[in-house]
Amino acid sequence: MKRRNFLKNTALASTAWYIPNFLQNFALQQLHASRSGKILVVIQLSGGNDGLNTVVPYRNDLYYQNRPTLGIPANEVLKASDDLGFHPALAPFHSLYEEGYVSVFNSVGYPNPDRSHFRAMDIWQTASKSDEYLSTGWLGRYLDNQCKGCDSPHAALEMDESLSLALKGEQYSGFAINNMQQLQKTTQNVFHKHLGAQTASHETEQVAYLYKTMIETQQSADYLYEQSKVHNSKTTYPNSDFGKDLKQVAELITADTDTRIYYISTGGFDTHAMQKNTQQRLLKQYAEGIQAFVSDLKQHQLFNEVLILTFSEFGRRVKQNASGGTDHGTANNVFLINGNLKKAGFHNAAPNLKDLDNGDLKYEIDFRSVYATLLEDWLGSHSNSILNGKFKKVIL
Repeated sequence: MKRRNFLKNTALASTAWYIPNFLQNFALQQLHASRSGKILVVIQLSGGNDGLNTVVPYRNDLYYQNRPTLGIPANEVLKASDDLGFHPALAPFHSLYEEGYVSVFNSVGYPNPDRSHFRAMDIWQTASKSDEYLSTGWLGRYLDNQCKGCDSPHAALEMDESLSLALKGEQYSGFAINNMQQLQKTTQNVFHKHLGAQTASHETEQVAYLYKTMIETQQSADYLYEQSKVHNSKTTYPNSDFGKDLKQVAELITADTDTRIYYISTGGFDTHAMQKNTQQRLLKQYAEGIQAFVSDLKQHQLFNEVLILTFSEFGRRVKQNASGGTDHGTANNVFLINGNLKKAGFHNAAPNLKDLDNGDLKYEIDFRSVYATLLEDWLGSHSNSILNGKFKKVIL
């Protein structure tokens, strides 16, 4: 028996004995296929990463005037262009940039920005207007409307204990995972508990839907647990939660798992005080993790098939505060990473520090333009209905 067929049968084995007769045919149809199409990996820097100290305008006097002690000295900046460079902690990331694997978008945001963590993150995750409140995420709506073969919960995975709004749709949503084995045991226990409360006489439409949902969830848990054992990465990742998440994603991708979207969050970027050491540590962790992830994918000839998006819910104010940190701002930089970018490097100019909005950067690129590009040029869908509007695409 081929490995793929063995995994399909194994994933069904733990539930098949318990499924009511009226849903046996449905269960047998839920065989897991191998991956097809390209993969999107979304990395969320939670807390509001300081973009000006990440991509540094090292020749701009206004930058140093506004950040007399927090500004990165020009001789420490990792030069990437005549006027922009990277934080020194991003050395592994800078190497990827020099190899042509990184596209940087400066001053990304939206009209009438919100500086609340929760609201700003909702806006980015739902792709809403600043005064619009949506209950589904942009990737959840992609699963609902455009993603062929994405009716299994594991079509989109978040490496966390709970699911972000970004992956929630009306009909289909992603799957949150943290510990594969624990997930399998938990879902199996819930599945058996519900089955014990039902009898054959309760074969109503509502019960059928309940069973269907439980079957899909249990089978996805079984499938992911089996897939997690197929490939053990030999690449060295940072010893952090972020590094472990990236390693697990790389292992699932290499195992040919039928998942289109992976979502990873890493926090701590709300640097109101003593920012220097905190951001240095976090950016080093990010850069080392991304370098390991890219190296892992390249070893298996998968890097061209995986696109990595990195964003944060907002940037920080231009002027440093009295506590050696920066307060909530607006526009920020966004990174796209892939082995076959049409336009690597800087997509647009450095932020204009002479033209601020009450001390904050003005946005130049609407973040939904980046989403529209990913949806259409990477995931092969129509972005208008998903984003509730038409947005000018960027170059991928």
